[in-house]
Amino acid sequence: MQFIKQVTVEMLNTHRHPDMTTHLGIEFTEVGENWLAAKMPVDERTRQPLGLLHGGASVALAETLGSLAGYLMLPEGKACVGLEINANHIRSVRQGYVFGKAVPLHIGKTTHVWEIKIHDQEQRLVCVSRLTLAVIDL
Repeated sequence: MQFIKQVTVEMLNTHRHPDMTTHLGIEFTEVGENWLAAKMPVDERTRQPLGLLHGGASVALAETLGSLAGYLMLPEGKACVGLEINANHIRSVRQGYVFGKAVPLHIGKTTHVWEIKIHDQEQRLVCVSRLTLAVIDL
């Protein structure tokens, strides 16, 4: 299955509202046939008190990618909302950027399941997350 809505990286990065995505500095980097990628800085907005990437920031990146990718799969009049998300934090990051990519595991009429992997600048796995979305009527 591929995205129904056609978008570009430029569209995703310019048609934004002030929200958590913009606050955390998340920037979309690639749009594939059925996958979406973004990067997020590891800085004062996304670090926890010990100076490491906050696990919640990784989860916010994962949910941003999976939710938007899910929305791009849906026809007009439908939306998706998060039902469940989990994350395994594999490696710590202190600076630079992390890069996430959402790929579909299941695209159904009422639910989607997305896998989001987040890597550091050296392509080392930082976090793996699975997001379940509910498809709803608008």
